[in-house]
Amino acid sequence: MLLKQIALNFESPGTFLRAVAGYLRGSRPDTAVTNSVQLAGFLQTRASHVAQTSLYGYLRTRAGTSYPELFRNDDFIVSVNIAKWQVWVACLSDLAIYAGGLIQQRSSVDSIELRPLITAAVETVLDDQGDPPDAGPGFAAARAKAIRRVDITNWTAIGDNESAFAESPAALVRYAPVIDSLKELDSEIVMNSVRFRWQEVRRELRRGLDAEAVLRTTRSD
Repeated sequence: MLLKQIALNFESPGTFLRAVAGYLRGSRPDTAVTNSVQLAGFLQTRASHVAQTSLYGYLRTRAGTSYPELFRNDDFIVSVNIAKWQVWVACLSDLAIYAGGLIQQRSSVDSIELRPLITAAVETVLDDQGDPPDAGPGFAAARAKAIRRVDITNWTAIGDNESAFAESPAALVRYAPVIDSLKELDSEIVMNSVRFRWQEVRRELRRGLDAEAVLRTTRSD
């Protein structure tokens, strides 16, 4: 058995793949990000998309034709759910840091104002998701780590590149329910595949973000 230890409210691979197909057909939300509500929505939808496609894509590739059968194994499903939520929080963390860096680059905002803006967006997404019963005992620590990362980030050091996306590739390798010897072989390819998935998200945010508008709505709240 190549797996030893599957996650955002998808109960089966078929349900997940139909959702992804809808996303790729163009059923994505508007990419305009002009206020704090849209910022949180962008973080939530794109983090979910990257987390799910990365995790399920890796498992499907590794399992091959045995992939559907795995979802009949209760222990496997438990492990996938834990992995799903851990990768999702890591994706949310990475995207939030990138978004904060982009806002900083496109405006005159300082860290004193930017930090609570990004913290509020992350907390909104986390609070909206709540505490999933299938996320495992490490989910609370992952949430706290994501918020803490915002608090300690030097925003001027965040470039418009892959530098912010450090947590999600590592989380997929760590939590994917694949035996360690295979993950060691796959590690570089898997991490690069996650980084690749972020490229379109970065382009979307570059196109849709109006940093000054986001800051104006925040200041008026």
